[in-house]
Amino acid sequence: MDRQNVEADVLCIGGGPAGLMAAIHASELGAKVVLAEKGNTLRSGAAATGNDHLACYIPEIHGDLDRLVRAEVSRGIGWHAAYVRALYEKSFEVAKLWEEWGIPIKYKGQYEFCGHAYPGASVPPVSMKIHGENVKIVLTNKARKNGVNIMNRVMISDLVRDDGSIGAVGVHTREKKLIAFRARSVVLGTGMLTRMYPGPTPGWMFNIGRCPVTTGDGRAMAYRAGAELVNLEMPLRWAGPKYLIKHGKATWVGVLRDPKGNPVGPFVTRPDRRYGDATSDIYTTLFEDYMKSGKGPVYMDCGGISDEDWAYMLHWFRQEGLTTYLDYFEKEKIDPRKNPVEFTTYEILPSGGVYFNEKGETSVRGLYGGGDEVQGFSLAGAAFHGWIAGGNAAEYAKGGADVNPDLVEAKADEWERLAEGILQRESGASWKEVNLGLQQIMNDYAGTIRSETLLGAGLHGLRRLKEKAYETMVAANQHELTRCLEVLNLLDLGELIFIMALERKETRGRHIRTDYSYTNPLMEKMLVVRKVDGQAVMEWRAINR
Repeated sequence: MDRQNVEADVLCIGGGPAGLMAAIHASELGAKVVLAEKGNTLRSGAAATGNDHLACYIPEIHGDLDRLVRAEVSRGIGWHAAYVRALYEKSFEVAKLWEEWGIPIKYKGQYEFCGHAYPGASVPPVSMKIHGENVKIVLTNKARKNGVNIMNRVMISDLVRDDGSIGAVGVHTREKKLIAFRARSVVLGTGMLTRMYPGPTPGWMFNIGRCPVTTGDGRAMAYRAGAELVNLEMPLRWAGPKYLIKHGKATWVGVLRDPKGNPVGPFVTRPDRRYGDATSDIYTTLFEDYMKSGKGPVYMDCGGISDEDWAYMLHWFRQEGLTTYLDYFEKEKIDPRKNPVEFTTYEILPSGGVYFNEKGETSVRGLYGGGDEVQGFSLAGAAFHGWIAGGNAAEYAKGGADVNPDLVEAKADEWERLAEGILQRESGASWKEVNLGLQQIMNDYAGTIRSETLLGAGLHGLRRLKEKAYETMVAANQHELTRCLEVLNLLDLGELIFIMALERKETRGRHIRTDYSYTNPLMEKMLVVRKVDGQAVMEWRAINR
């Protein structure tokens, strides 16, 4: 396999909004920046085809920031107050930068806050509408203008940890080439953890709500490098149209109704574009529970909306990247004003990730994180904390030393042996077989119901699968090799989910332990894990509210 050496002050891993914003800010501070993306930054990741809203705080609109921070922190374990405050303090400033670069953040000359909101709430809506159809193109062009070296079609496979410096190794996804990166600091922005659980159409792994190639690579690399991960055991559920799967339910202007036409939630009884219907934001398994109880299906009913609101909804569909629905409506002559659209509960998503503070710092010196490396705030977390992490990574690199090239070469040799072994096998299991096997184990033993016996049996099965994967997985080309490496990351993280779910001996949110059916107030803490001498070491840590 050919070798390429690349040097940088700051290496950004992942070309989504988090990685791009980190690269842009670091480059503006004078750092030599390289960004590695396993797809193409123009149309990759969860924001590939757009996003229509950005959580944003504007003092004149939202008033007391402390009240907003308290409200957000109360929503999830792991969102510590300093993190949330840093995000909102920076949000409007960075949003205005987006407007300068070519991403409009106003609708008809005004800041528009709609969706994910409730009538009568104590805090005004924070979801600001933006024209994000081409957010990736605009950010890519800005990064290139700043001199960022964007390396598309490169999957980073592992980090190299030196004394205060960070390097990495990766493979090209099309050419038979391995790349060794010598850097002073690294920013992780690889997105959410998908393909761990089966989606609503099992077997069709890429028909899921989030980007199917954001497979937790940053989490897996960070863990292997000794960084702390948090709350991987806590599941997240989302929802949207059935069968043709795509997030973006807050873009719909309608009311969720049962088959008899009754609203299933208390918030709205007629379509209201300011709020949408936030019932499923609170009751995330609504659609699944209605089907199991025989009361379903549940439909998104857009009947009765005005022509103005209909045009409004279609406009934001395009910005959110929901053009597949628009094409389908036209092709099949479906009008959601006359034909309610059935909604469903989507796959389980592990909500935790790499633990980083309000400066983007992880527990490993020189390693930073942004965006959905830990789930929360979606595009806003990517935009604002990516910007913060990139700036701090650039400042750190000014006083740092290059990673030891011998360590990088040793790590590259290790991964080359693994890659060549997978590529040179004449027969064996494909990445799809292993991934589907993993999904089956996760769903059956660490899914919606968990217990010590189920989790123990599942952990045993996963470890056997992991051993077989390393022994037998085969790839016919570089593209398939990339998928194999993704699956190996998924196996590492799946093992951690089992270990951490066994440790959390309570029921909390969607983490349902039948042998501990109550929520233990003494466990209202973050569960942190890190790798020490090859073993997972866990710690309970208080939440800074």
